[in-house]
Amino acid sequence: MFESVSLHRALLACALWSLAVTAHAAPARKVIVDQDAFGPGGSDMQSILMALQAPDVDVLGITITSGDGWRDEEVEHALRVLEEAHRTDVKVYPGAVYPLVNTQKRTLAWEQLYGKLVFKGAWTESWNAADRHSPYHADPFFVPPLAEGPPTTHAAEESAVNFMIRMVHKYPGEVTILELGPLSNVAMAARLDPRFASLAKELVFMGGSFNPVPANNAFSAEYVNAPRLEFNMHWDAEAASIVLHEPWRKITQIPVDPTTSTFFKPEYIKQVGQGSAPFDAYLGKWGQSFPMWDELAVAVWLDPSLTTRSMTVMEDVDVSFTAGYGNTLSWAPNVAPNMGEDKVDVVLEVNVPKFEQLALGLLSHPKAATP
Repeated sequence: MFESVSLHRALLACALWSLAVTAHAAPARKVIVDQDAFGPGGSDMQSILMALQAPDVDVLGITITSGDGWRDEEVEHALRVLEEAHRTDVKVYPGAVYPLVNTQKRTLAWEQLYGKLVFKGAWTESWNAADRHSPYHADPFFVPPLAEGPPTTHAAEESAVNFMIRMVHKYPGEVTILELGPLSNVAMAARLDPRFASLAKELVFMGGSFNPVPANNAFSAEYVNAPRLEFNMHWDAEAASIVLHEPWRKITQIPVDPTTSTFFKPEYIKQVGQGSAPFDAYLGKWGQSFPMWDELAVAVWLDPSLTTRSMTVMEDVDVSFTAGYGNTLSWAPNVAPNMGEDKVDVVLEVNVPKFEQLALGLLSHPKAATP
C-alpha cells in the first residue's frame, strides 16, 4: 500500500514538473477565466484553482456570469475560493445576470412543449441536498449565507465585459478567453467591441455536445435521447451563436463528450483534502463528486497533448424556439451553410489517467516553481 501511494505521488510530481518545463519555454500565458462559479467546491471552483496553480500562467482576472447559479452569489463563492488559495491579487469581475434572450418563463414554456430539462442551473427548482449546498431561490440579487462563510474581499467595480475588452487591447494577440460557463459575457464583449475576438489570442470553451457516450456515472444519461443538448449552450443559446460567428484566431471546444469518462471520485476528494496546497482543507470539506467538466477544459488548454481524438467542424447553435433550441449544430467544412459560422477544433477523447494526474497534482501541491 505504501509503495502504491508513493508511486502515485511520484507520478503526480512528474506531471507537474513536465508542465513546468514546458511552460518555461515560453512567456507566461495570459488568461481570463470566465465562469458561472457556483460553489463551494465542485467543478467550477476546482477549474479556477487549476488555472491559478499552473506554472507560468498569468490569470488576469475571473469574470462571472449567471448559469449554474446567480451571478451575485457566484461572485461571493469566487471571492471565497481566492481567499482560500491566498490569491486575492486576482480580481473578480461581475458580468451578465441574465441570458441575452432566454428567461425562466421561456424555459418553462419550452419544457411544456418539448419535455423536462435535467438541469436548468439557477432556474432548477429542486436539488438533491447532497449535491448542492444552498437552496433554489428565484431572486438573482439575493445572496444566501454561504456554507463556506462570507468573503472579506470585494468584487471589482469594473464590469466583466469592460475588463475583457480592456485586457485584449492592452495585450493584443496574447489573451486566452477560457470560457467555462454560458457565453453571455463573451457575446456582450463582442457586440460592444467588434475587434474583441480578433484581438484575443484564442477562445477555449467548455460546452456543447455531439454524441456523448454514458460511462460509469449517471451524469451523462440525459444525453442518450438528446445528444446535442447541453446546459451552457441552452442557458444562453443566442450568446453562443453570436460568439461562434466572431473572427477568432483559434477556437478549441471541450464538449461534454470527453468528460463522460471523467469523475471526481470520493477518494480524490480525500486525496486533495490531505494535500499541501493552501486551499486543500477547503476542497476536502466541500469537494463534490461530479464529472470533471471544467477541469478538463483547463487541463486541455494547459497540455494539448492530453487530446487523443479530435475533429474540426464549422459550428453554430440552434436559436429557433423549437425542440432543438440550444442544440449544437455542426458541419464538415466543405458542406457548411457559409453564413459566418466559425471553424472549431473539437476535443472528443482524452488520455484520462494523464489528465487525472495533472488535475490532482495541481490541486494537491503548492504552485510549482518554474525551473
